[in-house]
Amino acid sequence: MLNTKRITLFLLTFFLCCSSVHLPSFDRDRAFQYLLEQCEFGPRNPGSINHSKTKNYLLDKLSQGTNLVRMQNFVYHDSLNNSDLNLTNIIASFYPEETKRVLLGAHWDTRPSADKELDSSLRDKPIPGANDGASGVAVLLEMANVLSKSKPKYGVDIVLLDGEDMGKEGSDDFCLGSKYFAKNLGDYRPQFGIILDMIGDKNLNIYPEGYSVAYAPKVVDLVWSRARKLNYQCFGSSVKHTLIDDHLPLISAGVPCIDVIDFDYSYWHTLSDTPDKCSSESLEKIGKLLIEVLYH
Repeated sequence: MLNTKRITLFLLTFFLCCSSVHLPSFDRDRAFQYLLEQCEFGPRNPGSINHSKTKNYLLDKLSQGTNLVRMQNFVYHDSLNNSDLNLTNIIASFYPEETKRVLLGAHWDTRPSADKELDSSLRDKPIPGANDGASGVAVLLEMANVLSKSKPKYGVDIVLLDGEDMGKEGSDDFCLGSKYFAKNLGDYRPQFGIILDMIGDKNLNIYPEGYSVAYAPKVVDLVWSRARKLNYQCFGSSVKHTLIDDHLPLISAGVPCIDVIDFDYSYWHTLSDTPDKCSSESLEKIGKLLIEVLYH
């Protein structure tokens, strides 16, 4: 006699296995190598030779994953130094045939002044920017490798934003690249956006950011639910910081966008923001989280 309960259980297990989503892997070692390679150029503040070298590096890396890479060039007038700076947003698109799209962003410039240094004589020096800049970019460069080999549920646009960290304390000269990008969206309207900033800290702790919760709560819920699924204890449940960052111009332009950021970083805007303060494990956590969001 057939055991119908066993057959039913077998069939249920079979169909669940067949229908499960096979998620691509995230290479944390390669991601960390991208962080190191950016830092090897030195500070990447706009107007410097290292900024120009890094731009070419990023264009090369992204072009290995897609032939849809373009530059969005613009000029910023630095009134403090009475000079014009050439800035560039770098945009890499994957699966352009998909109308439902997601924007993944990070800033690739570094701050031209270490204004949080205790020694005031060091505050005019540009920062290395291992966590504040290179970490988010490193994750997105590895995500470009993932996307080039495995199609997600959405079309994806990786946007590396320039000039995020130009401003003086209290000025409006922050987030220059995202402001320019937001003003020139045209018909582009992604379903949502995720900005990564300072996500490489060895002691990773990320809380929902205030403006993200206020203006893109569904995106926060989506990302944090995936973090819970991955059992990420480093993702807090309540708002701790409300920050001016690259998500704000996008929110103002009508794009529901959130900021994934670890703002409790002791080396922020100092000369000690170096690769030894970061880890491949932290990069992997964020990369695997993005994969969960895009593919599940």
